Amino acid sequence: MKNSKRIYATGRRKRSIARVWAEPGTGKVVVNGEDLLSYFKRDTLRMVIEQPVDQCGMLDKMDVYATVNGGGLTGQAGALRLGISRCMVAMDESLRPTLRAGGFLTRDARIVERKKYGQPGARKRFQFSKR
Repeated sequence: MKNSKRIYATGRRKRSIARVWAEPGTGKVVVNGEDLLSYFKRDTLRMVIEQPVDQCGMLDKMDVYATVNGGGLTGQAGALRLGISRCMVAMDESLRPTLRAGGFLTRDARIVERKKYGQPGARKRFQFSKR
């Protein structure tokens, strides 16, 4: 990994944080030291990650190195997608309108609602009994 034109960006989703480094290359994606196919085994998660790169036609034009931690695999995939999108904009500012239209630059702020006291969950109530 050379330091010449490497770009860094951060992506977050739910409780997951992805630190992403991107550079011009051949389309290799490494997540936590593993290949994308071995780290994300579900096709839907791989599709989520590749959406911004695919939409801009840069599938085989950049290498991505990422470290992801926290949350589950779905949150990690969403965080990685945001990080990759931000790297792409930093590389080429002309991609911003395309990525913005696809919704890839918007941070999904939905997180798990906290559990409230006197209830079994965040919104569920115990069964009501009149007598």
